[in-house]
Amino acid sequence: MTKKFYEKTRKERLDFLLEQALITVEEYQLLKENAPLSDEFADHLIENQVSQIHLPLGLAFNFVIDGEQRLVPMATEEPSVIAASSYGAKLIQNSGGFQTKSSERVMIGQIVFRAIKNASQLIAQLAKEKTTLFSVAAKSYPSIVKRGGGVQEVYFKQVENEAGEAFVTIEVLVDVKDAMGANIVNSILEGMASYLNQKFPEEILMKILSNYADHSLVQARCKVKARDLARGSNFDGKVVAQKIVEATNYANLDIYRATTHNKGIMNGIDAVALATGNDVRAIEAGCHAYASRGGKYASLTKWTMDEAGDLIGELTLPLPVATVGGATSILPQVTFAQTISRSKEAISLAKVMVCVGLAQNLAALRALVSEGIQKGHMSLHAKTLAAAVGATEVEVPILVKQMNQAKQMNQALAETLLAELRKSKNS
Repeated sequence: MTKKFYEKTRKERLDFLLEQALITVEEYQLLKENAPLSDEFADHLIENQVSQIHLPLGLAFNFVIDGEQRLVPMATEEPSVIAASSYGAKLIQNSGGFQTKSSERVMIGQIVFRAIKNASQLIAQLAKEKTTLFSVAAKSYPSIVKRGGGVQEVYFKQVENEAGEAFVTIEVLVDVKDAMGANIVNSILEGMASYLNQKFPEEILMKILSNYADHSLVQARCKVKARDLARGSNFDGKVVAQKIVEATNYANLDIYRATTHNKGIMNGIDAVALATGNDVRAIEAGCHAYASRGGKYASLTKWTMDEAGDLIGELTLPLPVATVGGATSILPQVTFAQTISRSKEAISLAKVMVCVGLAQNLAALRALVSEGIQKGHMSLHAKTLAAAVGATEVEVPILVKQMNQAKQMNQALAETLLAELRKSKNS
């Protein structure tokens, strides 16, 4: 009997792809050898595994968070992210570093009833079951209760669509401690829904965790001296500070600018999330939803100037990150990332992330409103181009210098310069 693709070993899957001419022999060898995790280990993480993809893991410096010096692990393929984050943190470090706060950390789950004829009546009936629902939740996931977590509150709300059809939603707030909490919340919701199905004739449409974690908000604030923002004689520090404020205000007016503005913030946060084994998709979804909480997509950061003309920055984000469970417990380098960043607790890691986002935004805006973003970015991009065309360790700095002096920079130029360099060496 022929095995289905998911039933095959990784070697059998690669053999199949080669036999079907879906990959070349060279690609076969690359996929076969490029796998530091054991097949058994990797197969527990994803389905139909054929190989593994690597990202460089680096460290960002200069982060002083609540008076403590922190190293920040970041995994990314994009040049300038770590450099920009470290640079922004250095500007902030000169004025005392970051101050952070986090008021609570709970996740939200939803149980949704559909096609409700009398929503207010159902909500009143559900409210009478509130105490019992707490008890059912505790029995559904007793281990989180033993760790001091579990359901903290239960809310009820009515939602209507354009046709006037009503839904009734139970929102369950759960303290998941240092876990991301998806399995914890979903298990609790299943237990509660099972009880509700026995008590109420109304149909439950779904029960699921929400990734909009607005009860897991983390805030970072900072000051940047105007003098530290100066760029030579052409860019006065107070003028740069004022332009950073204006650039942020413009992001609140124009969704095209806001999207790229916030993407830059997430460059750093995603890199930390990847390095620490966290769910990048959940973090991205929640942060972008938070950017739209006022009914319009806007800047996640807020920059103002104080009476002295210095820059004041603030960033608040929903960050339901984890330091236990899931990939955080099984990926080999995640332990290193947690240790080096001193982030054994989820709130501590979330505070690092929000500070990285603020530093990233500062560095980007400062470049944008002064000499432009391309100068620094393309200088680092030159290294990527040199490596992409096969330059050796000795050849890379020579190519980078030559490309930085050119009017345009692209892979064709890198190939031409490399060929000329090797030709001159041979001659």
